[in-house]
Amino acid sequence: MASSRFLVGIDLGTTNTVVAYCENGDQLEQAPVSLFEIDQLVGPGEVVRKPLLPSFRYHPAAGQISTSDLTLPWQESLVEGDIEQVIIGEWARDLGAKVEGRQVASAKSWLSHQAVDRQSDILPWAGAQDVEKVSPVIASASYLNHIRLAWNHRNPSNPLENQDVVVTVPASFDESARKLTIEAAKLAGLDSIILLEEPQAVCYDWHSRHKETADEELKELPLILVCDVGGGTTDLSLIEAKLANDAPLELNRIGVGDHLMLGGDNLDLALAHLAEQRFNQSKKLTAASLTKLIQQTRRAKEQLLSADAPEEMKITMLGSGSKLLGGTKSVNLTKQEVHQIALDGFFPLSEFSQTPDKRRSAVVEFGLPYVSDPAVSKHLAQFLSQHQQVSRSALARCDSSQEVNSDSKPAIPVALLLNGGVFNSELVTQRMTSLLDQWRGDSITLLDNPHPDLSVALGAVAFAKARRGAQLKIGGGSARSYFLHLEQKSKQNQALCLLAKGTEEGQEIRLSGRKFSLTLGEPVRFNLLTSTHDTLANNTQVQNGVLVDVDSDLFFPLPPYITTLEGEQTDALHENQKERVEVQLACQLTEVGTLQLECVATENSKRWNLEFEVRNQSAGENEENTISPRLLESKELITRLYSGNKKTADSKEIKTLTKSLEKALGKRDQWDFSTLRHLFDSLAQGKKRRRRSEAHEKNWLRLTGFSMRPGFGDATDSWRMDQIWPLYQQNIQFKNHQGWTDWWVFWRRVAGGLSQEQQETILADIAKYLHPGAMKNPKTAQVAQDHGYESMVRLSASLEHLEVEDKALLTNWFISKAMNHGQFEQAHWWAVARLASRTPLYGSQHTVIPREQAEQWLPTLLEQNWQKEPMIAFASVMICRKTGDRQFDISDDFRAQVLNKLKTSKVPESWIALVNDVTELSENETKRVFGDALPHGLRLLK
Repeated sequence: MASSRFLVGIDLGTTNTVVAYCENGDQLEQAPVSLFEIDQLVGPGEVVRKPLLPSFRYHPAAGQISTSDLTLPWQESLVEGDIEQVIIGEWARDLGAKVEGRQVASAKSWLSHQAVDRQSDILPWAGAQDVEKVSPVIASASYLNHIRLAWNHRNPSNPLENQDVVVTVPASFDESARKLTIEAAKLAGLDSIILLEEPQAVCYDWHSRHKETADEELKELPLILVCDVGGGTTDLSLIEAKLANDAPLELNRIGVGDHLMLGGDNLDLALAHLAEQRFNQSKKLTAASLTKLIQQTRRAKEQLLSADAPEEMKITMLGSGSKLLGGTKSVNLTKQEVHQIALDGFFPLSEFSQTPDKRRSAVVEFGLPYVSDPAVSKHLAQFLSQHQQVSRSALARCDSSQEVNSDSKPAIPVALLLNGGVFNSELVTQRMTSLLDQWRGDSITLLDNPHPDLSVALGAVAFAKARRGAQLKIGGGSARSYFLHLEQKSKQNQALCLLAKGTEEGQEIRLSGRKFSLTLGEPVRFNLLTSTHDTLANNTQVQNGVLVDVDSDLFFPLPPYITTLEGEQTDALHENQKERVEVQLACQLTEVGTLQLECVATENSKRWNLEFEVRNQSAGENEENTISPRLLESKELITRLYSGNKKTADSKEIKTLTKSLEKALGKRDQWDFSTLRHLFDSLAQGKKRRRRSEAHEKNWLRLTGFSMRPGFGDATDSWRMDQIWPLYQQNIQFKNHQGWTDWWVFWRRVAGGLSQEQQETILADIAKYLHPGAMKNPKTAQVAQDHGYESMVRLSASLEHLEVEDKALLTNWFISKAMNHGQFEQAHWWAVARLASRTPLYGSQHTVIPREQAEQWLPTLLEQNWQKEPMIAFASVMICRKTGDRQFDISDDFRAQVLNKLKTSKVPESWIALVNDVTELSENETKRVFGDALPHGLRLLK
């Protein structure tokens, strides 16, 4: 292990970031661990060193703060991709309580949010219109970069990038979030970090403070529950303490909880909702105003839950702009109210049998999908229920006389270690111990943690010591098991265990009993699942190489591993030239803490590293279990009609191709997802021959677009879209009205797989036909009609990656045309519905047209006759569709008006539900929005 002067631990927290360190010398075991106090701005030009760096950024408006007031003790060095003039730390947190829409908070929660592109510029989520935004990765990198610069300023001879650095992450962080954390560190100039699970860090800190007495203290405490309630997540782990036959103490992590977006932020939000009701009972605050309010309720929570709490705290909301003073209002939160919400809402004395309420929709605020049930107690009960077997085993080792093997009595840990700022409150700590006492039927031992805000960083240094043999190392290896998902054609899907839970870091597992034949130069995909359970279907014990049936309740899907393996014959073009190789899979948990998967050639041991896609995983499980036996016959027909043999060009078969396929495979609307992609792959091979005749081109466009819709959903679809996009510049051969219509319908169907740049290219080409001026001149109007105008309208509205400004401009155009031109009225209103929808079908939520802009169009829509043209009603439904995120939801006044008109317009009840509640689109509504039915087996996730 390379030598470094210091061992450094960084707790990159949701609310605060903390750094600890010790010198790496000969007497490492005795080396004291210290906190590194971080230089930060606490006011204009005022720099102070503090142990906590609040994990907040503030993006000032131009001219709001002078450059001299932003001066730090070091030469500023921005992370690549970051914006200039950013405030980080305490002043950023305080400014966010005063000014709306300019604060980035909870970047760590966004880093683990799978439903958004975490590398897109989306923060601050409730940002003002003129504020520059950054990605969650950049925001996280900026905190680490600030720490690096502060450290290097004070340690110029020992820069942080040359030290042994450990960064902590929630134990529940999935593979994507772990890799994004490593990427953020690299952007900050920290190329070589180690990841450590936060509950383990807490345990390391406890042990480092009790080295001399740990054996004696844990002798009767074989099972420890670590409960870490941070700002953004609740992290649960089980630690087994083994001490038998005079052997040295062993600590092993034997259980890890699932990812729970539930923490102090949720309590702050609940208190903010209470204060909001008192400020203004008739009108909701904007998302930006609520962000400002939360900063105050966070402070109130901390004071009212403290030991010497006042009876009440005043919450003051400053006005905005010219109403800064006149708009100031104050309300009070009482100690009793805060205790009731915190204790009864988040830490209720629930029964062990009570598990979380899994409502259809979780609470959404600021775009983050918080868990639907805020009761930490119930999530804890569920976690312990899932780990009863290992818990019983651990408890039985210590005291065989206990009834730990009785199913009638749950196996409850005998020791509790708490962490997180919320446990600074003695009240909350007492509630947690009472809860465990109640479940166990006996008292539980509370292990001390005098500094819940600091222990993760201190423990990270203790872990760095343990890696060098200077302290006890907690065992346990991988926190979860990894499985290869083997989809069966007509049987129960199975999963092959690649790496069993508990496998130690660096230990390579090669599955020699199973080989794969892979084609080089073509994409291959491996679908992976994870599980934290010790036994699976039919009580099968998890171990490397075991094959188990897939039970969706016990497995969690990872983004698939996808790669194109390059061989020697890189120019191989024809089927008979394709190079194939036989491989085995090799899997290991890296020292960094991420999964590494490789294909190893059985012949020469050549290795190909596999990386999974973190982005664009918007589709759920999509493989159907059955493939039509006539699929091969259908593919052969397509290959023959689009082959290099020109004799097939005159065949009558091309004119009846769709009917022939339907005869073999059933009605095309019923073709499942897997069948569609198989057909696409055959059609794609014939793309060069699609221009052979008008019938060839028409059928190719219709069938290929239909087979590839919506442009994503399969892990290899990005590769397929790479094959399609070059066709755009080639254009069509037969340029008549029907040819152009088929061309634009083709691109509309696959639009979900196009990048923002590609979508902007298409819009630039068709905008001249869509512009309102094109309709005024009969000649240009006819040209637009000849070029498939209606299909271009629908295509433009399907380009969800466009900038908000472009979407708003198109919406204005189409509303104007719908009002002033009778022609294509339904297409124009359909386009308005798609462009102004509160929830995109596949695009990122941050590209949704702002609520304020959408509300300007509603009066016009409300004046129309919805019974005469129901598509106007549907457009109003999409504009008013409830998301639960106040950043996008229209005002209650407009919602009431739209609901009243819907109820008198004879529309489906499901439309009313979409405006009234947070609910999903039905199959019919999805078809109406998309313009086609989605493929069977494909589910759009939100």
